[in-house]
Amino acid sequence: MPEETKKIDLSGDGGVLKEILKEGTGTETPHSGCTVSMHYTGRLVDGTEFDSSVSRNEPFEFALGKGRVIKAFDMGVATMKLGERCFLTCAPNYAYGAAGSPPTIPPDSTLIFELEMLGWKGEDLSPNQDGSIDRIILEPSDKKRSPSDGAFVKAHISGTFEGRVFEDREVEFDYGEGSAIGLVDGVEIALEKMNIGETSRIKIKPSYAFGGTGNEAFKIPPNATVEYKVKLIDCGKGLEEWKLSDTERIDEAKVYKEKGTNYFKKENWGLAIKMYTKCKNLLPNSADTNEEVKKLKVATHSNIALCHQKSNDHFEAKTECNAVLALEANNVKALYRRGQCNLIINELEDALEDFQKVIQLEPGNKAAANHVVICKQKIKETKDKEKKLYANMFTKLAANDKETEPPRETDVLSKCGEWSEEDAKREADLTLERDNIIMI
Repeated sequence: MPEETKKIDLSGDGGVLKEILKEGTGTETPHSGCTVSMHYTGRLVDGTEFDSSVSRNEPFEFALGKGRVIKAFDMGVATMKLGERCFLTCAPNYAYGAAGSPPTIPPDSTLIFELEMLGWKGEDLSPNQDGSIDRIILEPSDKKRSPSDGAFVKAHISGTFEGRVFEDREVEFDYGEGSAIGLVDGVEIALEKMNIGETSRIKIKPSYAFGGTGNEAFKIPPNATVEYKVKLIDCGKGLEEWKLSDTERIDEAKVYKEKGTNYFKKENWGLAIKMYTKCKNLLPNSADTNEEVKKLKVATHSNIALCHQKSNDHFEAKTECNAVLALEANNVKALYRRGQCNLIINELEDALEDFQKVIQLEPGNKAAANHVVICKQKIKETKDKEKKLYANMFTKLAANDKETEPPRETDVLSKCGEWSEEDAKREADLTLERDNIIMI
């Protein structure tokens, strides 16, 4: 007689027993968070079939380790390799318990599932859950520390594109500042979900890799999906903001402000904004009563505005200027920068008002005076264009009226009331004045 297939006790108490019918391929198994695809047939111990994806010819998919199936399923499927088939015997406390699942599964039923692993997708770590950062754990770790904002990180990364290794190195950085050492966003985002000692394979789409420009040094074309093998070697403990007193929050905010300034000097506007924003968010809500906090907030918003201007994001820059002026209504720098933003986004009247306010506060400010001249000129050009538009409109209306007018006998008054170009232009001017459209 053939030797009985060995049953593996997955639960340690005999509650979940696995019997392999066909060995799978490779060494990898799915991990918590993966979306697995499989076929199953469920039977009672007397052989009665109560459910089957095979009969429906529709593979069953679920997120592993998230409690969306019975305990035995989560435990058993996590041990299966690609293509593996097995029996899974599940005691009631690992299945549907004392209640069962009427009408097909009686109370306190032991169940036997025949499973076939069809495949799995990695865990989606992308912020928008759009599949742009996909993780497969190659070597799990039972250590529970993971990187958090501001924590020291040490990792080994190896990037590949179409089977070619384009970078292989050990990196050390403070979490949140990976781009300063050329780390793509997708790797840094994935590291936050990893434990010390863990090795994972990360598949990263262009939006979190090298984008639409690619990377010439690595010979990565535009809009390329890349893959990284990442091992988290070590990481420190991040800042626990909720434990900080107001004095400690101010001290930490100053650290981030200094980091922001260092990145600003390197013209790394993105990281400068990131550090200044951390500074801003760390500061306590006491600007009304604490002059130091108020000065820090004013400086931070002002610096963020300047970074956005350098990045040609003038709407965001204007928002930050507004935040400064909410704290200091007569802040000359903020008024001047907001005026620049308004001028660029074609809010000409607002720009003129900002620059005129600067001159009121600093009568000798030549830069603001020059911008007042520019604003008035642009406003005049806009007004002239609108006048011309109305003039053309009235000329066309007059021409249409003339075409539709029935023929009549010629008399000495035949041209009385006929529109000339001068008449049309004059009427356009009057209309603009009536409608309050002219900008002055």
